[in-house]
Amino acid sequence: DNVRKRQARDLVRERAAERARVAAAFLPVLDTIDMALAHAGADPNAIVAGVRAVRDQALDVLSGLGYPRQDDVGVPFDPLRHEVVAVVSPDEAGQPAGRVAAVLRPGYGEPERQLRPAAVTVVDRSGR
Repeated sequence: DNVRKRQARDLVRERAAERARVAAAFLPVLDTIDMALAHAGADPNAIVAGVRAVRDQALDVLSGLGYPRQDDVGVPFDPLRHEVVAVVSPDEAGQPAGRVAAVLRPGYGEPERQLRPAAVTVVDRSGR
């Protein structure tokens, strides 16, 4: 009974530590957002650059947590990485059959461990 209780406490402690590590990884993203808001009246081009910097930081955090962005066009369709939302003809896509023609929503992660698959259009294999 004591072993079971100790394991339950350890599990709670480990989950809290993991949540703290993930939250700490996002702190630089929040710092950049705060800096961007502090300069909201500045040149619009600087604001766009700041938003891009925040996006890049967020992508780096996700990648560091093991969930890199998946948004490659022209790669072979992989049902483990892609969710088909539309099919296009080879003539329309200008690519060979079975390839990703466009990414409508990027995916994050690897086939073995995904947050979500990429939503894609795929070049038709049937030749229609």
